[in-house]
Amino acid sequence: MIDNNQHSLRIPWLMRNMNRFDVVIIGAGLAGLQCAKLLSQRGAKILLVDRKTDLAKGVHTTGIFVRRTFTDFAFPEETLGPPVRDVSFYSPSLKVLKIASKHGEFRVGKMGKLYESLLLECVENGVRFSGATRYVSSAPAVDESPSDSIVSLEKNGAPFEVHTKVLIGADGANSRVAQDLALDANKEFIVGVEEVWNSAARNREPRLHCFLDAKLAPGYLAWIADDGEGIHIGVGGRGENFESREALEDFKAKTIGNIFALEEAELIEKRGGKIPVGGVLKTISCERGLLIGDASGAVSPLTAGGLDPCMRLSKFAAEIVAERLRLGNPKILFRYSGELFRTRFISRIWMRKLISRLTNQTALEIGCAFLRLPLFKKFAAHVFFGHGSFPDISTTKEFDRAVLEAAGKGVAHEI
Repeated sequence: MIDNNQHSLRIPWLMRNMNRFDVVIIGAGLAGLQCAKLLSQRGAKILLVDRKTDLAKGVHTTGIFVRRTFTDFAFPEETLGPPVRDVSFYSPSLKVLKIASKHGEFRVGKMGKLYESLLLECVENGVRFSGATRYVSSAPAVDESPSDSIVSLEKNGAPFEVHTKVLIGADGANSRVAQDLALDANKEFIVGVEEVWNSAARNREPRLHCFLDAKLAPGYLAWIADDGEGIHIGVGGRGENFESREALEDFKAKTIGNIFALEEAELIEKRGGKIPVGGVLKTISCERGLLIGDASGAVSPLTAGGLDPCMRLSKFAAEIVAERLRLGNPKILFRYSGELFRTRFISRIWMRKLISRLTNQTALEIGCAFLRLPLFKKFAAHVFFGHGSFPDISTTKEFDRAVLEAAGKGVAHEI
C-alpha cells in the first residue's frame, strides 16, 4: 500500500515563496488522477490537491466499469474484479427479467487500489501531491497575467498560495472551483448510498441485480453488484422525502434472504454521496481553467454511470490543456466546451425526466412487464450492454471551429 504522506508536499517547502505550476488540479478522484497522469506524461509541472491523506479511504463510487472503458483504457489487472456478463432486472414485486451477454460487460473496480496505483504513477512522473489540503479560493493573477490564477489553499490549518497557468476542478458534484471560475454548476442530483461486503461463499455466479421500486429508490433504482469476490448493495433516489440510509435498510430487508444471501459475508465499507444527472454542463471552461468528472456533470443522465465519461473527458481535457501550455494561448481552453456533448444526451435527459415521474408502483410493474416481452427485452439489453456512452473526441481544426462557434467565443482565428 502506498504511503501517501511520503509523497505529499510539506508546508515549509510551500511557504518559502509562492510556488509556480503549469497546472493545479483540485481533487484526486478518478478524474483528477487520470488528468494528472496524462499531463505529467507530457512534461507539465503539476500540483494535485486533495482533502484526504489516504485516497483509498472514503471512496464514493460503486466503481462499475463498462466493457468500452476497460478495453479502451489500461488498468492494472489487480484493480478490477472478474467480468460480469449477466444482469437480472426486477420489478417492484420482484418479477425478474434476465439478460446475458456473450462478453464480460462489467467489471467492478477496486477503487482504493486503483487510486493508489494512479497516484504512484503520477508521483513517479513528477506530480506534486498535497494531501490533507483544502481548496479555499482562487483569483486571477492580475499583476502578471489575468488568465493565470493565484490559488489559495490550506494544509493542516496553515494557509498558503500557489500560482498556476491552468486551474482544473475535479472537486465533485458541488464544485467550489466552478464557482470561482464562474462556470456552470450542477443542479439535478440523485443521492446514492451503498455497503460493500466481502463474502467467502464459493461458486457464486457474477451478476448485476437491478431493482425498480418507486418507494425504495424514487427516480432511480437499487442494485446488488456481485462479481464473485465482493458484493455492493445500494440504493439511489431523489426527492425531499427520500432518506437513503432508511431506504437501504428497507431494500436489504426486502431482498436478502429472499432472492439473495449474504453467507459468510463481512461488511467492510459504507459509501454515499450526490450524483449529478443533468448531463454535461454547457460552460465548463474559461481562460483560467476547466472542469472534469462530476464537477463538469460528465455522468449519464439515464444510468448515472460516470466512470466512462470521466475517463474520456479527462483525456480530452489533458489534450486541450497540453496545447494551451505548448502554445501559451489561454483561449485554447474554449475548445473544451460542454456544448459539444449535450446533444449526445438529449434522449437520455428526457428518459431521466420520465423515470423521475414514475412514482406509481403499478405503473412501474406494467413497464417492467413490457420489458419482459421479446421485442422490449432487446431494448433492455441495448440499455445495459450498448456502447454509446460517451463520444471519443478528436482535436482537429474542424472540431475546434465547430466548438468555438457553438460556444459563441468567436476566437477561432486566434488559435
